[in-house]
Amino acid sequence: MLLRLPTSVTEAQECMADGAVPIGGATLVWATWQRDGFPEQAMSLRHLPEATEVRPERLGGAVVLHQVDDRVPEVLRRAAGSVGTGAVRRTATVGGNLVGSTLRCLLPAALVLDARATVLGTDGAYETDLNEVLAKRHLLLALHWRTPVTSGYHKEPAEAGGPPPLVVATAVHTDAEGRRRLRVAVRDGYEVLSETTACDDGAGQVLGALERTDVAALPARAREVVRRQVTGVLADPAGR
Repeated sequence: MLLRLPTSVTEAQECMADGAVPIGGATLVWATWQRDGFPEQAMSLRHLPEATEVRPERLGGAVVLHQVDDRVPEVLRRAAGSVGTGAVRRTATVGGNLVGSTLRCLLPAALVLDARATVLGTDGAYETDLNEVLAKRHLLLALHWRTPVTSGYHKEPAEAGGPPPLVVATAVHTDAEGRRRLRVAVRDGYEVLSETTACDDGAGQVLGALERTDVAALPARAREVVRRQVTGVLADPAGR
């Protein structure tokens, strides 16, 4: 197998045109390749500047999870830090987790940040939303977002190899008119739902509004975690 390491978007496009398979950190594909055979060409973006940035409002798709630090919002940092073991986090990438994994541990965090994606297609790089990225399994160059006022993250304990643990992510944003809105995303099993509501009138108003959304259909245990997380993030002085 030939591993190609493009250093520009143009080179990455050429690799794609030649049929090179994106590998991320190879944590998800290696076992499959050992069983089914290796491709002739693979491509890693770890030398591509656009895919390796870590900034307050941007995170490259080739960034390894253990490199996700306090330069990004708390919700995204904690989500990355909760994935697998230390060994996994030293090899798994942001793009691999979001696009290549069925667990998509970073997805709730990205949703509450209202993140957009820059992806690489045959005609070059362009911006799109997360729904398209996941549906079409695009090659992710980077995520970008507006910094929230505050954010929070909770992941239930779980045994390795068991069912996906419950995840609840929250973030408070200020809109153009100065009004505050809360976004919440929940991973229950393999399904992820997200909702947004005004939050200027406090936790009671927010929780009442969420009970009129799909959040109300979650199991009682999940709804209780949502309640605690929403109450907690709105109790943060920054979130008031």
